[in-house]
Amino acid sequence: MTANASLSAATSERGHLLTEQVNPRSQRLDQLTPLELVDLFNQEDAATLAAIGEAREALAKAIASTASALRAGGRLFYVGAGTSGRLGVLDAVECPPTFCTPPELVQGILAGGAPALLKSSEALEDQAEDGAGAIAAHQITAQDVVVGITAGGTTPYVHGALEAARSRGATTIFMACVPAEQVSAAVDIDIRLLVGPEIVAGSTRLKAGTVTKMALNILSTGTMVQLGKVYGNRMVDVAVTNSKLCDRALRILCDLTNLNREQATQLLEHSGQRVKLALLMHWTGVSAEAGEALLAKHQGNLRQVVQNQAPS
Repeated sequence: MTANASLSAATSERGHLLTEQVNPRSQRLDQLTPLELVDLFNQEDAATLAAIGEAREALAKAIASTASALRAGGRLFYVGAGTSGRLGVLDAVECPPTFCTPPELVQGILAGGAPALLKSSEALEDQAEDGAGAIAAHQITAQDVVVGITAGGTTPYVHGALEAARSRGATTIFMACVPAEQVSAAVDIDIRLLVGPEIVAGSTRLKAGTVTKMALNILSTGTMVQLGKVYGNRMVDVAVTNSKLCDRALRILCDLTNLNREQATQLLEHSGQRVKLALLMHWTGVSAEAGEALLAKHQGNLRQVVQNQAPS
């Protein structure tokens, strides 16, 4: 059976999909007390951790492939509709403030565009050609990585986007909450997050949404770690754009250098508000200009620079 035929078969029998099945543990949902409801949600959400564990090798492969692509000048795109698409956009927009990445490095493509962030536009997910069109509009190339996110696995918009991305040579990743035997996908990396039927049958903003957010957290953060965006577990590429982030930057400098807050403030100012550069200047004695050159030489990896640079 071809991928398109498999997709059509799965779409016509949605009741058999894992994400559409009835959860026997929540059959009395409308009769539970508030505390019983909380306990049931808590018990069911435990499945998200197990699902991440089962997908660990696929997630690791996705991190390695994405880091390699971004290191070579590529970009990361999340494509989805509805909740899945909004989760992709959420992860993408958090990368610039967290890791000081340019907005174009990690992008979310949502069926229906920006209006669909605030108002549900579920019908738009049925247009595979729109997904393909979005790939063309973003001028995706063989350097890029495209992650198609669809809890139930059958969203035509996502499949259209992945097919178009694959035809352009991009690395393609599929993220779904149904097993491959229910919905197949011709992609480079296949991530299945099997959390089982939802407490409210078919409401994939619940466990499926939670596990998808977890997987995206791992993928984007793992990729940024591989790119040298952290030192130890410190956010050394944080964008100092408001008082909270300035305070975080100063705390990182104080913790890693033993400077007091006033000294750390001066160091941060001399580095142009760049924590990574400030640390390099303090540890090695290089100027801001020389430090920038060293970081560029080592693709922004502070640890590599420090290990190869003797203090002056």
